[in-house]
Parts: sequence; C-alpha cells; structure tokens
Amino acid sequence: MKKGLLYITLGVALFTSGCTKDFDEINTDPVAVDAARYNANLLLSKSQYQYANKGYAQLLFQSMWPQLLASTFNYYSNGDKYVASSGIIGYQNQLWNDDYRGASFAYEMTQLAKEKGLTNLENVGVIMKVLIMQHITDCYGDVPYSQALSGKTNVFTPEYDTQESIYTSMLTELDAAITKLDPAADKLTADLFYGGDIAKWKRFGYSLMLRSAMRLTKAKPELARQYAEKAASLGTFQSIADNAVCTSDNSTGNGNGTSNALLVVEDYREVKWSKKLIDYLRVNNDPRLGVSAEIPPAGLAAGTNSSLAGNRDSSVQRGLPNGYDLAGGATDVTKRSDYPGSTGAAGDVYLLGRYSRPTTAIYLSRSAPIFVLTYAETELLLAEAAVRGWTIPGTAAEHYRNGVVAALQSLATFSASATISAADANAYATAHPLDVSSANASLKMINEQYWATNGLLFNFIEAWINWRRSGYPVLTPVNYQGNFTGGTIPRRIAYQSTEGSTNPVNYQEAVKRLQGGDNYTSRVWWDAQ
Repeated sequence: MKKGLLYITLGVALFTSGCTKDFDEINTDPVAVDAARYNANLLLSKSQYQYANKGYAQLLFQSMWPQLLASTFNYYSNGDKYVASSGIIGYQNQLWNDDYRGASFAYEMTQLAKEKGLTNLENVGVIMKVLIMQHITDCYGDVPYSQALSGKTNVFTPEYDTQESIYTSMLTELDAAITKLDPAADKLTADLFYGGDIAKWKRFGYSLMLRSAMRLTKAKPELARQYAEKAASLGTFQSIADNAVCTSDNSTGNGNGTSNALLVVEDYREVKWSKKLIDYLRVNNDPRLGVSAEIPPAGLAAGTNSSLAGNRDSSVQRGLPNGYDLAGGATDVTKRSDYPGSTGAAGDVYLLGRYSRPTTAIYLSRSAPIFVLTYAETELLLAEAAVRGWTIPGTAAEHYRNGVVAALQSLATFSASATISAADANAYATAHPLDVSSANASLKMINEQYWATNGLLFNFIEAWINWRRSGYPVLTPVNYQGNFTGGTIPRRIAYQSTEGSTNPVNYQEAVKRLQGGDNYTSRVWWDAQ
C-alpha cells in the first residue's frame, strides 16, 4: 500500500523540523521547512494541477472507451479495442497514483490552513479533496476514503470504504465547506482556477455538489434529488466566466500533458476524432465541427507536420471508426466500404490522411488550458434534474439552451481561433431546442450533448463516467480479437496493481463486493443499480 497510496509523503519531506540543539548548524537539516514557515497556499496549485493534468492516463483509456477519439495504432488498443498493450498496467495505476497524490496535497493544505486560521484555504482544501476523491471512486469503485491520506499517522493499509458511504460523506463535507467560505476572510494566493475569487469558489462548490448528486440518479434517487435541489437553489455556475479551468505552463515544466502526448510523432499521426463524434456533429450541423476538426495536409510528411495547418472545412471532416487497424486482415480500416482512400503519392502515402484529427491550433498548445468543470455541464445537469421533475429554478428547455450556447462558446478558451460568436451560438441553440416530447427523448438529447461537450473540451474521463451513468449516447462496443472485456465497453478501471500485495486484506474485501471481481467490466455501486 505504501506504493499504492501516496500518503502525505510530501508532508513528511517538507514539514520535518531539523534538530537545532545548541543551534548547532551541523545538526540542522538544511532543506527542511517547518509548518510554521511553509506557505500552505502553494499546495493549492499543486493539488489543482495534479488533478487536472491527466495526459496519457485519459488518452489511453477514457478518450476511446466512450468513442470520442479513435486510433489504429497498437499503443492505443487499451482504449480503442479493449486489448491490452504493453503499457496497460502503468495506466491502470496512473490515475490512482496521481489522484491520491493530488488529494494528499489538498489534505495537507487543509491541516496547515486550519493551524494558521486560514478558513477559506482550509475549506477550499476540502472542496478539492472531494473533487479528487470523486474522480478516484468513480473510476475504481470502493476505495480508501475515511482512512486515506493518513500516512503521517502510520496508516499504510487503510480500509476500502463502500462507494455509497464515500458519496454520503463527500456530499456532507462539501456542503459544510461551501457554507464556511467567506469573501471577507483570508485570500487565496496560489489558485490556478479562479485567482482567489471566493464567490466563484462557492459557485464551483455547488456545481460540484450538483454533479455529485446526479451520479446517484440510479443508485439513490432521493439523495440525488435532495442535493441537486439544494445546489440549484444556492447558486451553481452563472456563465462561462465561472468555468473551472486549470492553467498550465510548459516553460516551467508544468505543461498540458494531453496536448504534449498528442504531439508525439506517432500519436499525432495516428489519433483521430471518432466516426461517432464527427457523425453526431455533422447530423446536427454543429458549428463546432468546423472549429474542432481538421483534415491533415496531403501526404505522410506534410500530414504529420504539426506546424502545418489542416483543412477545417466542415464538409470534408470524417471520423475514424473505432475498432480497426492497419494490419491487413479483416479489421484493416482500408477494407471498409466507406474507406475514403489515402493521401500523397508513392513513398509519401498517408493511409489515415483523410480522417479528421483534433485541430492542432486549437488543442495542441503545450501550455493549453485544462477544463475541470464547466457552466455547460452544470446547465445540462440542471436540465436533466428538471426533466426528472425535481424543484429546479427554470425549465429543462431553458437550461438545455444555456448549456448548448455555453458549450459552443467555451471552445474559445483554447484559442481565439476557436471562437464561435454569441449570435451563431444562440442561432444554433434556437434551431436545436430540447426535445420535450417525452422524458426519455429529453434525457437522450441532454446526455448526448454532455458527451460531445466534454469530448470536445478534452475532458474524456467525465464523458466516460457520465456515459456509464446515463447510457447516452448509445454506443456499439468493439469486439476485437483478444480483448479483455468480452467485447463490452469498460465500466471501471481495475485497482492499482500492487494493492493485492501491499494491502491484501482490505483489497480482497473490496473485490468481494464487486460483482464479477476486480476487472474492467464490473460495475461500481452507482452504476450497478
């Protein structure tokens, strides 16, 4: 477990006081910083960046499980075909390790802030912990929560809490923390999301509460309703100005991991938008199609040169179907009847050259912003809550419209060249109102939009999680030879690979509660109802 969970190892390193008997310089640790002198605010930005910057951890799995991206490349077979590649164990572990590390930063920040009387920082730390722990439990299921983050008190083999108890605790803690935020109290000085704006943190907290509540629509609908109504009444995001976006800076070594990964030569050549997504945008005449996607320049050399812009004309965009390869057999994409052909001439042939990639100028800055939680998502969830008949200010149709307009306009955060004007966004929303002919029709439309919105904002993990909860869009699973799911889309990530040896008793207890055991097809509590 000492490898599986990173229990405040940072805290031990930073806050150990050196021996200063007789002020003997020899006995003083020259690199230690005691808690009294450490600026706890610095842990906020560490926690935020650690949580947001997922890179290959989402690209290798969740970008393709909900069929947003696609690839013929073997390295992406974990996601595209549910076939283990050489790196599967590392990526099985990465989100667990990264998120527990981020949660440890938040927890330590909370403890230090409490000692120093920094009430806003303390409670923002609680909100960050909930944000990160929700990520972990949504991806893995039952996980250490109540005994987690306790390495400094020598708890190295924590119990796995049930997901039901985790959600109950998270909602209670979140409610209390938001209530204690006070714009007149201490200032946040290292906040990558909001620059210390406490009013926005309150709205973030209630928007996170809404999202957390909506996870429970199948498992515990009355609790879901209670907290969704509370969040809506107390104030979720008001506009795209409230979007929680984590800044990155490649010049300091804190770049955007997803963008950096996709700029690797093989990734840039092989990763495409999926047929499912491009078809969805096209059939709806969505203006994001001509912004988010481009066809590479002709030929392998030009088509894989990231300094050359592609063709963004919406009429020529084409998504790559999931589940195919370039191996020459029955699953070779070039043998499909709709294969569009290669580009280039002999010696410079690009077999995937007519498939759409994410627009380089929009998505692939090495210091691109990272979306965490958006007004568009929040409005779409409020639309769903209203469809369910819950007491939500405004109608489902109004919230859906707000969500669509916000989704289109949020792309400009990546780059000014992704700007969709307010007039165009509103015209599109007017032409595509919520289908209110039935509750099922509304739920389908809302959650398809949620899927596309998160995919186009590169928040692939959230798109996968909500697909599992809602069932939309309806996806046809890939059934490629040698897959590890029996031809079904993964419903969770297998536990961190060393847990069975480092925390065996608690790990086995958690596995017993999973119908089907510790594999990618077992369903977590809120998904199993």
